[in-house]
Amino acid sequence: MQITEEQLKRIMPLAGSRAATYVGPLNSTIAYYGINTPERVAAFLAQVGHESGQLRYAKELGSDAYLAKYDTGGLAKRLGNTAEADGDGQMYRGRGLIQVTGRANYLNCSMALFRDIRLLNEPQLLEQPQWAAMSAGWYWSTRRLNELADAGEFEAITRKINGGLNGLAERLDLYAQALKVLA
Repeated sequence: MQITEEQLKRIMPLAGSRAATYVGPLNSTIAYYGINTPERVAAFLAQVGHESGQLRYAKELGSDAYLAKYDTGGLAKRLGNTAEADGDGQMYRGRGLIQVTGRANYLNCSMALFRDIRLLNEPQLLEQPQWAAMSAGWYWSTRRLNELADAGEFEAITRKINGGLNGLAERLDLYAQALKVLA
């Protein structure tokens, strides 16, 4: 299943001209990761739409003070960042269309996409449309979210991506719009 630029604009109206930039990478991603039914594509685009501000952001927003939560403490440890306040929280901030976050996720994503550790040295690669989309597909695939999409378990998908239900109303609106557009 492929999506068109026009469909992407109807699903994510705030994307504007970025829809043209992302439609190719998104089509490559959905084909590669088997996101190949209207339900799967709708759920994927809804999550991507929320996490990226409708394709406006491929890098997590936040001040150094905000990103410090990834630098030390329990969250940093769970993300595979070092225990020291050494800036890895900022370096491995959320990037890509599903906001890959933390050194461990960057390493795993890098091995999957490149078969090497280049994302540890060049994390900004996930801000490029091709890798922003592919990293989202990698995240989706590794959490087995196609299965949840097939079962209509949208809240479970949101929890696997976000850790909670942050932004659920917008995600559900995007999902409903995507299902309508893709029908």
